[in-house]
Amino acid sequence: MGNVRKWATSFLVLMLIGLVIAGCTNSEKTPDTEPTVTPESTAGTGTENDTDENKPVDGGTLTVGTFSDIVTVNPIFVQDTSSGDAVTLLYAYLYDLDRSGNVTVEPWSLAAEKPQISADGKTYTVKLKNTAKWSDGQPVTADDLIFTFDTIRNPDVGSPGISQFDKVDSIEKVDDHTVNIKLKQVYAPFQYSLFSQLVPAHVLKDVPAAELQKHPYGTDPAKTVTNGAWKWSEWKQTQYLSFEADPNYWGQKPHIQKVIYKIYADQNTEVQALIKGDIDMVQAIPVTQVDAVKGQSNLRVILEPGPQYEYLGFNFDPKNFKDNFVPFGTQKTRQAIAYALNRQGMVDNVLKGTGLLMNAPFLPNSWANPGDAAVNYNYDKEQAKKLLAEDGWVAGDDGILVKDGHRFSFELQYNAGNSRREQVSAVIQQNLKDVGIEVMPKGIDFAAWVDQNLTPGKYNAILLSWSLSNPDPDAESIFSSKYFPPTGQNSGWYKNEKLDELWVKGYSTVDQNERKEIYKEVGKEISTDLPYIFMYQYGLPQGINAKVQYAEEHRPEPTLAYGYLYNIINWWIKG
Repeated sequence: MGNVRKWATSFLVLMLIGLVIAGCTNSEKTPDTEPTVTPESTAGTGTENDTDENKPVDGGTLTVGTFSDIVTVNPIFVQDTSSGDAVTLLYAYLYDLDRSGNVTVEPWSLAAEKPQISADGKTYTVKLKNTAKWSDGQPVTADDLIFTFDTIRNPDVGSPGISQFDKVDSIEKVDDHTVNIKLKQVYAPFQYSLFSQLVPAHVLKDVPAAELQKHPYGTDPAKTVTNGAWKWSEWKQTQYLSFEADPNYWGQKPHIQKVIYKIYADQNTEVQALIKGDIDMVQAIPVTQVDAVKGQSNLRVILEPGPQYEYLGFNFDPKNFKDNFVPFGTQKTRQAIAYALNRQGMVDNVLKGTGLLMNAPFLPNSWANPGDAAVNYNYDKEQAKKLLAEDGWVAGDDGILVKDGHRFSFELQYNAGNSRREQVSAVIQQNLKDVGIEVMPKGIDFAAWVDQNLTPGKYNAILLSWSLSNPDPDAESIFSSKYFPPTGQNSGWYKNEKLDELWVKGYSTVDQNERKEIYKEVGKEISTDLPYIFMYQYGLPQGINAKVQYAEEHRPEPTLAYGYLYNIINWWIKG
């Protein structure tokens, strides 16, 4: 779902999940850290004027580079950015987000008007356009909305978006294009739950809930019915995906006829393909190659801090460890690890100064940022060693710490081909070796990693990111014990009863000042207990060939999740 926090394949469930729906798009410039922004030339932006040369033209192919294949394009199960890219092309959103992250209705949205919200905040009336159709010609109706939302909130389905819809009490069909959604309680982020796509009830209604995830819908182009501007025409796994403009699309026709996603082994190969002209756009240039891309007269770079943050995530399920011993099972040991990591050094040397340190799951410039209420862990090896010793760890013969006969050694997984994570994992390995902890970094193909490790929560520790898909700070789906796999995104099996209660308290009022105070408590508790080591917010340098044109109001928006495709329906290719 568009409103579910997504695992970022290259950087990246409502902050903008507000975590999807990491969400969170409240990324503003800070006085002491100006983001790097490359101004776009007049030729590059494609701003419309009175000359025929700069007016939109129909046709052409946009070729995009990526180093991660998709997992599925069924919106009910999407939780990674590569799959989310494809979904953005294939499906219309019920509601869209404007450039500032507000829920809005566009000509290409399924909704006919903004949702009507009852005085008590518990009933949302949604009206659909009566012109929207699926790619097989069937109309998009209230039945599709009801089926989609009921399916997501069904725990037998295993949708990562369940936390956004399990507060729904009932969905009442008013007519073929109108529904009333009644909530069990006030749920402040629910408007962002409506920033989502629908699936066709007439295709999937007879599939048993437990079998939906393995159904070919979403993985077989021939069996995947969609309702967006492009149709899915081909998928050659680990090589490319193709999307063709749907000649029978119900809404505003796209200018670009064909979109191809080429899948490369790694980011460096991807960038070389951009420079050579084999592809037209890259969504995440390694910062070490930004200058090389800027040096090309036909390329432009867009970079601002985005709605994503990187983290070192711990797993607390004993079944994932030898002898069922979780080495970072105590708070004091996790705090020691936090002190042992040179996070600012990572920002300075790996991100080249383009990141902002974080101590909690709220972006630095969002309204929910707890500020000094969250614990900040400076780089302090001696403090780390002191805490480890207090927690019972003693150096073994090889210098690696031992406790109760268990060696402090763990595997750190990340997605292969991500040059930033390769470098950061090496820094983590050295930092922790300095205090007696053995880390074994392991890069894994992203699609396989999601299916085999992340979704079921099978790993020791991970280096990963969340891409926040909307501006609300609720992160219950990631950190609450209600959402262990497969019915949520708490893949580290973390449990903290105080935090479980605070997340509920935080979304049970719409008063932002009240919510801000609650999230200060969240920030203090989560930064003390540390289910993650929160690393930094960062931006993804987007590289675009000058032949990709768009008017100024439709330019990419780096502060939004999937903002690199912002209003792509209005882009065109200059011949």
